[in-house]
Order: sequence, then C-alpha cells, then structure tokens
Amino acid sequence: LASQFSIFPQFVYHLRRRGLLQTFNASPDETAYYRSVLLREGVMNSLVMIQPALLEYTFEEGPPKPALLDVAALKPDIILLLDSFFHVVVWKGETIQAWADAGYQDQEEYHSFRDLLAAPAEDAKAILAERFPVPKFIQTNAGGSQARFVTNKVNPSATHNSGGAFAGAGAMVITDDVPLKVFMEHLIKLAVSS
Repeated sequence: LASQFSIFPQFVYHLRRRGLLQTFNASPDETAYYRSVLLREGVMNSLVMIQPALLEYTFEEGPPKPALLDVAALKPDIILLLDSFFHVVVWKGETIQAWADAGYQDQEEYHSFRDLLAAPAEDAKAILAERFPVPKFIQTNAGGSQARFVTNKVNPSATHNSGGAFAGAGAMVITDDVPLKVFMEHLIKLAVSS
C-alpha cells in the first residue's frame, strides 16, 4: 500500500461506524440529512464527519494536543474536545469533574485549573461560530448521561468482552463492535488470501 493510503483503512473503519452508512437507530430523515451534508461539505469537514477530531487538554503548558480516537484517551485527569462536525463535545475526566464539583476553579490559588476548564469551552465556541449548520454543543463528564457522544465515537480497544486489559486504560466501552486492530487484522487476512 502506498504511503499516501496508509491511513485509508482507518477512515473506512470509522466511516462504517458513523451514521453516514449505518441506518440502525436513526430515522430516514436523519440519515438523509447526514448524507446530504456530507455531499455538500468540503474535504476537511467531510473528513471530520468520518473520523472526528479529538483534542486533549492537560495542565501541561502549550496548546492542546491531538489525542488518539481511542478509549485509552478517556483518562481521569484530562479534558477532551471532540469535534464530530454535527456535535462538539467537551468531556471531563473523573478527577477533573471532582475538582470542578469541589469548586477549586473559584479559588484564586487554582487559577491554572480555571484556565484549564475555560480553554476547551473557548475552542468549542470558535468551532460553533464558524460552522454551518451549527453543531450541537454538549458538556459532559466521565460516566455522565451525555458521555455516550464520546464513547460511541472512540475505538473500543477495551470493551466488556476484552476485560479492558491493556496499558493506559482510562475507560471501558460496552459494545459489540470490533476494535480497529481486529478490523485491520481482518483486512490484512482478506488481502493476503485473495
């Protein structure tokens, strides 16, 4: 496979998991809407629809870092900004949410924590201001009812079936969908056998 196509199977994996191809649990109107927007948008927005962008905010200095679209990114001490074109989600890990519930951001000695909480919200506002149609903005935390908008987009490398036994596990996703690694192994097996 040429180097230009090295991440093509990854995009195919994410495309088959999105509402652009799947019609399960979606009305015909919703499916038609997603598909028509995909056809109308440019390349960059179409790529975000297929494989959402995930940014990680930590206490480290500097801008947010791109995070791997994997369940391993759901760590307790970070904030994630997920842009899936139709939804912009700010997700807080368990530790960050506990600190926010305790009100640390309101105390002057924790100004860096207040800045950490404000950074993804500001970036989300910038995305919402420039995009049409305007995406739905969601703020949630680990285990929250709206966290499903993040957990159904990430690669389920740790599921209830796998036991979550891998290094750096931040969360476990309950799904029957195959992880990217299994999908790639199956593609390689099919390519080699034919």
